[in-house]
Amino acid sequence: MNETNERASDQQLGERLRLAREAAKLTQASAAALIGVARTTIVAIEQGLRHIRLDELQKLASAYGTSANFLLRREAVLLDLVPRFRKLPQGVGEEVEVASRLLNDLVRAEVELENALGVLRSRNYPPERPVLPGDVRAQAEHDAQDLRDWLGLGPGPVIDIVPILELQLGIRVYVRQMDSHISGLFAFDDVAGACIVLNAKHPRDRMTQTAGHELGHFVSSRRQVEALTEEERFLSRGERYADSFARGFLTPARAVRQLFADITAGQLHLTRRHVILLSSAFGVSREAMVRRLEELALARGGTWDWFQANGGITADQVRQVLGEPPERSMTPIGAQGLVPPRLALLAREAWKRGIYSEGQLARLLELDRHGVREVLAGAEHEESEADEIVELLH
Repeated sequence: MNETNERASDQQLGERLRLAREAAKLTQASAAALIGVARTTIVAIEQGLRHIRLDELQKLASAYGTSANFLLRREAVLLDLVPRFRKLPQGVGEEVEVASRLLNDLVRAEVELENALGVLRSRNYPPERPVLPGDVRAQAEHDAQDLRDWLGLGPGPVIDIVPILELQLGIRVYVRQMDSHISGLFAFDDVAGACIVLNAKHPRDRMTQTAGHELGHFVSSRRQVEALTEEERFLSRGERYADSFARGFLTPARAVRQLFADITAGQLHLTRRHVILLSSAFGVSREAMVRRLEELALARGGTWDWFQANGGITADQVRQVLGEPPERSMTPIGAQGLVPPRLALLAREAWKRGIYSEGQLARLLELDRHGVREVLAGAEHEESEADEIVELLH
């Protein structure tokens, strides 16, 4: 492949420079001053109308916090995803910026690896269903059941929501540690598609509920950007829809009613044991389960508040009913590892083909050398173990 084909065109490079400049929060005038040209020259460079000299590119790349090599690579990708925040309390501006950059970096890395390997990510997106006037909860319940039917999930619980999002719908899902105030982020881009990152610091049931909530945004308004403070959250129809959608998707009414009838048969009171068994079966928190029972008129309103006022439902009580929980890393969402399985496979293949070095992958995936070696562990033996009989047919 000749050098021209390996490098980005002036138009591609100009667009990447624009996105990098905006991410660095620099104006065109500031960028022009850095390389001693007029602002109109920066405009022309970013539009691909003026070829940028290498010394100019190096100065701008350094100021933008990136490298000239990255900007020039044909398969390199710069995105400008604007996430929708699951929770956005006041006073966490810096954490919000960090989380936004994290999502952009993770998506950029995956898209770049796809481009380098010539891989197209399949999408199986259902049509959008905008939030309509009227009863938001009823609409969300209906839409959630329709999506379950469309996916062929049947009436039972969703054991692990991440493979459904990733493999059945084609949504990019990442599990990484973020500030504890942020449960998850959702963003949509025409190039990258739908993208979600979940906070690995949170318990599995909370991550599951967050994923269901973000799925509600994906179904109802995937192109609409919205950032809400915690105080505003329950005033937004879009947020109320997403909350109701998550409950309908993760705890479908018929399945909840059936299991509730089975485990409470012949008994007079709803007990902590009932709540623990139900929440475990559906993979949601005890509070979410009780509030769902209240919503379905299977428990009186205020039942969760009564439990809280009378000692709550403790971890010791959960262990008495369910036994010791498995290690966090062995739970479905916790088993994601440092990068999602699909992204790890792309990284391993790119490394085996010599497209990326270990160091380049570490920078691309935002990992240290130890982390990237975990991702690549065993890859050097895979080719020697391969046989013609197991070659993939293309």
